[in-house]
Amino acid sequence: YQRRVRANGQADDAHIRLTLTRGSKVSSGMSPTMNQSGTTLIVLAEFKGAVDSAGKRQSLGAGTTLVTSSVRRNSPAFGVDSKIHHANLLNNILAKIEANHAGADDALMLDERGFVAETNATNVFIVDRRNRLLTPFGVSCLPGITRTIVLERIAARANVAAKEADISLSQVYAAKECFTTGTMGELVAVVQVDGRTIGDGRRGEITRRLQHEFAEIKHEQAVDVVAEAARLKAEEDE
Repeated sequence: YQRRVRANGQADDAHIRLTLTRGSKVSSGMSPTMNQSGTTLIVLAEFKGAVDSAGKRQSLGAGTTLVTSSVRRNSPAFGVDSKIHHANLLNNILAKIEANHAGADDALMLDERGFVAETNATNVFIVDRRNRLLTPFGVSCLPGITRTIVLERIAARANVAAKEADISLSQVYAAKECFTTGTMGELVAVVQVDGRTIGDGRRGEITRRLQHEFAEIKHEQAVDVVAEAARLKAEEDE
């Protein structure tokens, strides 16, 4: 992928998606034994700045809207483990279609017990009335990288107590703040859920502080991928 990035000059505002498949089949059928030619790595690199999962380019103060979906997020009991980043996302797509029809940006998905799991594409956090930062347990959701950074690093940097918890819809409606996390959107404020305004309908103070801390960490740990690719290429040529 580094050659691809270098060739296209994608030094900034680029998104690289890597997909590993079982490879081409020798015959049709569902059995993995049909895939005998080895794995295939697909590299999709595109110019794409920070956007939410609805495809809207995000400014730090912007907000998004959610609607609760009737489609539940898979738990390990259903065979497709949501903790694994796989390509079997039919449930999420069905939830997203519901959100589209409802005029919302994304769908809020519940687990099989009725607690919040995540959205169709991102993890979810709320700030409760005690100013605690809560996110669903990583059981029926993908424990994303951005979610982990919020929990383990930037919450402490922002002086905010954070933990995993079972979160009901009532808690979401009553939350002071709500936001989503993901690789593309980073931290995006949620201003409305099921037609109910969250907080005062704007990005909250804690969300703003966490966005600031996340931007600081990105700056501290950023890697110039084009320069790194050139360095690796030079080493190959030696």
